[in-house]
Amino acid sequence: MMTTEDLKRLKELDNSLSIALDINDKYQRENKDLKERINELENSRSLSTMDEVAYRELEQKHKANLHEIDRLSEENSNLKIIMKGTDGKDSSNNS
Repeated sequence: MMTTEDLKRLKELDNSLSIALDINDKYQRENKDLKERINELENSRSLSTMDEVAYRELEQKHKANLHEIDRLSEENSNLKIIMKGTDGKDSSNNS
């Protein structure tokens, strides 16, 4: 037979268990939220990394285009010089 002391202790244990279950539920919810947040941050970091890679590639293409523009500009200048020399006059002959 249970004594009043046993019943009192049982009630305390039941209250403790209830509190522990509430704490556990709260922890589980917070843990789930934190895991979701970590996934969001990892995804955004991956996107940022992808953006950075794309930016670097565009930057390299831009530099290559600038070099090509310089090369073509120099070639154009050279062609103009050549074309001036072929206007029917011998550029080595001053007469």
